[in-house]
Amino acid sequence: MTATTAPAPARAAEEVAGIVEDLFTTVDGWRRRLEAHLEAAEPTARTLDPVVEEFAVPAVTDDPLITGAGFVAAPGLLSDARWHLAWWLGSPGAEVRRLATVDDETSDSFRDYTTLEWWRIPFRTGARHLTGPYVDYLCTDDYAVTLTVPIVVEDRFLGVVGCDALVDRIESRVLPGLRGLGAPAALVNASGRIVAATDARREPGAILRLDGLAEALAPLREAHPDAIDLRLPGGQAVRSCGASSLALVVG
Repeated sequence: MTATTAPAPARAAEEVAGIVEDLFTTVDGWRRRLEAHLEAAEPTARTLDPVVEEFAVPAVTDDPLITGAGFVAAPGLLSDARWHLAWWLGSPGAEVRRLATVDDETSDSFRDYTTLEWWRIPFRTGARHLTGPYVDYLCTDDYAVTLTVPIVVEDRFLGVVGCDALVDRIESRVLPGLRGLGAPAALVNASGRIVAATDARREPGAILRLDGLAEALAPLREAHPDAIDLRLPGGQAVRSCGASSLALVVG
């Protein structure tokens, strides 16, 4: 009997889905640790930060994809800090540092993180979310994606836990598979923004504008995305990458 293999686009989509799912699986493990801590003790920055540091520092040190990791508290959750962001930055072989933030609401440098997509969508939907690609001016000043998962204890939203991954590192992982498809290919998010593409003129962060693409990607903008496997009017194939909210556009 001859073994059969999935068509090349399906394999490429599965590879992307696996990369994102592995990251979300890691973040889900952090969520469980934080929920256990928040259920067992009065939430304070003093006691919570060491718990976050314990998983965030190894993540940015050991995982080549992860450049930032941590927890962002719901305003008013912590008795000793109304606004609190415990986030560490780094990469293998580089110095790890904690992200400096301004928590004084009267300061001109204060930024309300509850207005940002990586917070706003998990808060609204109660589901995990992938934000980006976007230029992460807060952390890296480079194109990144941010994966966040809501932390909910007894129906109370306590914040989000998550990680950042630089787009150029994701590109290095997925481009070999995309180039093997034998046709122009792009990995896009639910808004059609490019994460990686085989055509150098299609830069990360730019919107891929194809007839019918925005409508085709609409299911990916739901909290629990439906699968997509269709063709656009121009003949390009669109295939979702698992539950990652990303899709491949080939042709």
